Amino acid sequence: MKETGIFKSFLNIIFDILLVYICYAICRTLFLTLNYNYYEGKIFTDNFLNLIKGSLVFDTSGILYTNIIFLLLALFPLHFKENSRIYAKIVKIIYVSINTLGIIANLCDVVYFRFTGRRTTATVFSEFGNEDNLFSIIFTEACNSWYLIIAAGVMALMLIFLYKNPLCNKPLYGIVDYIKYYALRVVFMLTTVALCAIGMRGGIDRSTRPITLSNANQYITSPVEAPLVLNTPFSILRTINKKPFQDPKYFSQEELDTIYTPLHQPVDSIIANAKGKGKNVVVFIVESFAREFIKSYNPDIDGGNYQGYTPFVDSLMQHSLWFTNSYTNGRKSIDGMPSVLSSIPYFVEPFFVTPAALNNLSGIAGELKKEGYYSAFFHGAKNGSMGFQAFSNATGFDDYFGRTEFDQSKLFGGEAEFDGYWAIWDEPFLQFFCNEMNFFRQPFVSAVFTATSHHPFQIPEKYEGKFPEGTLPVHKCIGYTDNALRLFFETAKKQPWYNNTLFIITNDHTNLSDHAEYQTDLGLYTGPIILFSPGDPEFRGRIDGIAQQIDIMPTVLSYLGYKHPYVAFGNDLLTTPETDKFAVNYINGIYQFVKNGYVIQFDGTQTKAVYALTDKLMQTNLLGTVDISAMEKELKAIIQQYMSRMNGNGLVAEGE
Repeated sequence: MKETGIFKSFLNIIFDILLVYICYAICRTLFLTLNYNYYEGKIFTDNFLNLIKGSLVFDTSGILYTNIIFLLLALFPLHFKENSRIYAKIVKIIYVSINTLGIIANLCDVVYFRFTGRRTTATVFSEFGNEDNLFSIIFTEACNSWYLIIAAGVMALMLIFLYKNPLCNKPLYGIVDYIKYYALRVVFMLTTVALCAIGMRGGIDRSTRPITLSNANQYITSPVEAPLVLNTPFSILRTINKKPFQDPKYFSQEELDTIYTPLHQPVDSIIANAKGKGKNVVVFIVESFAREFIKSYNPDIDGGNYQGYTPFVDSLMQHSLWFTNSYTNGRKSIDGMPSVLSSIPYFVEPFFVTPAALNNLSGIAGELKKEGYYSAFFHGAKNGSMGFQAFSNATGFDDYFGRTEFDQSKLFGGEAEFDGYWAIWDEPFLQFFCNEMNFFRQPFVSAVFTATSHHPFQIPEKYEGKFPEGTLPVHKCIGYTDNALRLFFETAKKQPWYNNTLFIITNDHTNLSDHAEYQTDLGLYTGPIILFSPGDPEFRGRIDGIAQQIDIMPTVLSYLGYKHPYVAFGNDLLTTPETDKFAVNYINGIYQFVKNGYVIQFDGTQTKAVYALTDKLMQTNLLGTVDISAMEKELKAIIQQYMSRMNGNGLVAEGE
């Protein structure tokens, strides 16, 4: 072991930490390069230096958080450790291991970002806590992203071979050497602790609080840029055991309720004129079924020649009620279910991996139970997967049908129809879904969450080459699922309950995209909302208005003539004036609010940007030229109602 003096050992520590910075910079470069289509034309502006500054701030915090044990072991003044080869190996193993994990986490988000639009947070452990197939999923993606495995390996080797020993292994002779050693080590350690505290907090100013994910907004001009500034280890560590919902207290309770309330009260005229009284309700939450893939939603794409990947859904839309400006309220599957079935949007963190999931809850199933409806939820994955079974139980569904029940049926292939990764293939599972409804007591409400159009984007071998490959791996899966829906409706129309049923088709979130307008901050939140009632031929048409997932529950209840008060954050699309309809979502610390032809981006304190909906690429910020005070006020009220009700168990109507 080469002798190292005290000053030299301190320089070695600095070198080792700088080496981690370099690795993080490489990870960020790969992130940008491999996701460049999301950023093209957006970041190489006057803000580029600000992005670099922000990246250094968050990398400093993340690196110091993850390396604090390494630094303390290296600097703690104990002279006998300095010449211990075993101690030196332990310190190196800790350094290499923890930073290799950080590199891997950053590289995982190079891929995962395409599906979530954000950096991974601590909730990922709750989201996938019930999955037993993650190894196969990770292995498959690792094979597909082999170049990232190589990159991780190269950087791990850099850490191993370029690492410099931070221990002072120079022999000490006499009392003077010992005094010098301990004095300098104490000074170095205290200095390092002070610098670490500043770096972790994100600044030296006494008013600076420890930075969180939302602080990324001060370095960016668009929410989609936030993942460029952040790093994954920081995002995970800073969200562990954090309370996600903070009441901003913008208004007094009295004023708040006059601006916006999610409490829906029955209206006698709406109940009296309801056309869907007594109808069954069937909800399809179709995995990754973005508006981008549906021809009817995109008459202007590719010069009007775009064919899309959903011929059946396009044909069904000719007999349905649908909305041109329809949006999702989240970016993950676990965001879609609460939004669609309980009118609860995604703000800050996925709702049902937070403590608020233990609140009194309701939804379409729970409310319609008061009217004598039977209810069932279907999901072809392992029972309990994604927490769907727990959520369906909490919101009032009577029964849950998963992979276990499908296998027990013996009518549709059983376990042989498992896709090997996530769930039963859509076609057999939707046939199972249709068949089971024949045994339900009417009226009933049922919902199904499909799975095939999910990463890793496989379809049954018998269908290989049958659907357009398109330009993205998800396209053939969308074609397969569209055909599975066609086969479902062919079977369903022969059933006695068919003409007495309202069908709703929507998605959980968007997915990979190859059109610029669907890669913007708002484009990432687009999804179909299609209502089809075969027994009500007048219930059809295209509506050039705003709709969102959280509107589905109040719209269904209105159509059925529901007569009880309930809590829902969305609007009834059938009776709400177009000027009062809105859509809201949350992306990387920014709330997006769509209304009356504009979208505003609000960081919780102030509006950062305003765009016209006609500006599909979101290129012209109209902030300061458009009066958005009323929109901002309403958005604040929505946020406050959401936060206060999450924390105060206010998700059901009092007395109900």
